[in-house]
Amino acid sequence: MTRFLSAIAAICLVSMPALAEDASTDDVYACAGISTDAERLACYDAAVGLLKAAEDAGEVTTITRSEVEKVKRDSFGFSIPSLPSLALKKSGGSDKELDEITTGVTSVRMDSAGRLRVRLDNGQVWVQIDDKSTRARNQTEARIYSAALGSYKMKLDGGVAFRVRREQ
Repeated sequence: MTRFLSAIAAICLVSMPALAEDASTDDVYACAGISTDAERLACYDAAVGLLKAAEDAGEVTTITRSEVEKVKRDSFGFSIPSLPSLALKKSGGSDKELDEITTGVTSVRMDSAGRLRVRLDNGQVWVQIDDKSTRARNQTEARIYSAALGSYKMKLDGGVAFRVRREQ
């Protein structure tokens, strides 16, 4: 049995760099089905070794659900490939897109055309794109939500909604 385990360890060490890009948690989970303790341990050691090598090489990383939610909030208003959907599919989490955010307002300015430029607490900058007349004085909260055909609307302190696009 010792020779068997030594042979598996040697094969894993030799093939580790080549297999690092193929490392996956599926390999670790597959070991659970092995009934013999020594073989299951050897399987876990090999699978975890591949995963660790891939992580050290920067090929694999682990992200938490809260990190995915932060990416969703930070990217709200931009059209970006669906990293959050990719990250949550395997975990059984929802891949539903975020359709609104509510956050604090840092500043509101009016440009020469009478349109608002709103900077939010989270660093996002949104610009009014319709011609609605809106008053902007001492706003503290912005609610931005998805509207028709991929557009967005904003309400400042629960006031009148106006169309916006994200600039930054």
